[in-house]
Amino acid sequence: MNTVEDFKKSLQQRFTEIVYQSEEFVEEECGCGSGCGCHTSSEVDDYSNEPGYHPLADLGLGTGMPTRHAGIKEGDTVVDLGSGAGIDCFLAREITGSAGKVIGVDMTGKMVEKARKNTEVAGYNNVEFRLGDIEKLPVSDKTAHVVIGNGVMSLTPDKEKAFSEVYRILKHHGELCISDIMVRGDMPKGMKMDADLYMGCMAGSMQVDEYIMMLEKAGFEEISIKDEKKLELPDAMLHYYLPPDEAVEFREGRSGIYSITLSAEKPCCHADEEDHVCCGNH
Repeated sequence: MNTVEDFKKSLQQRFTEIVYQSEEFVEEECGCGSGCGCHTSSEVDDYSNEPGYHPLADLGLGTGMPTRHAGIKEGDTVVDLGSGAGIDCFLAREITGSAGKVIGVDMTGKMVEKARKNTEVAGYNNVEFRLGDIEKLPVSDKTAHVVIGNGVMSLTPDKEKAFSEVYRILKHHGELCISDIMVRGDMPKGMKMDADLYMGCMAGSMQVDEYIMMLEKAGFEEISIKDEKKLELPDAMLHYYLPPDEAVEFREGRSGIYSITLSAEKPCCHADEEDHVCCGNH
């Protein structure tokens, strides 16, 4: 792949195909065509029992559940990065209620189209979906009380730019809560690349410490890990890259690929900001 734009086009194509496949499943395999809930999800966490769950919005693409750990309050404005068919937006809407607002941003037109249809089915008038790139978010400065994301940074070429955009759209004291695929410890380079492909991390997963340092560089504070799960890699992959004893040690040890949910806060203000009078979420 020659350029970042080529990479993004390949992602758009991939996720457009996922939408078409999901629609074919509902119409052909399921036969009910009405969101009966028979779609089997491959997410790290099971969404199906969460308040606000809508089966047609669940394409099995999540790497965690940021809405469970984000400090969303009734009446908040929430922005979801890489919103897909809308599942995390609908879970956030259940928390923020009719007095709040939820904005989903996705770079794939077919995903935005599907999410808007799902919103109509759900009957929400305060959930909207915008076509856009998270490296240049179509959201005004200091709009959001909370920004959530689910597996999106591992698909993002310029993560620093994306985090700076999140910082821009958050209100002071606003929170970012993001689930992503990250790495702990050492892995052979080839194994790391294969693991990223296996987990769908098209832009590559990062070491946890590097991820946190990037958040700090963007200006975030109060960074904490809310949840983490080590993800199992196939035995064939481990044994291809590691001797049998090291494969066992790797599976039982700390090193590996993880689903991690982090939260971080945009501080009240910085001295170099024009509006450095701090009060609440302004």
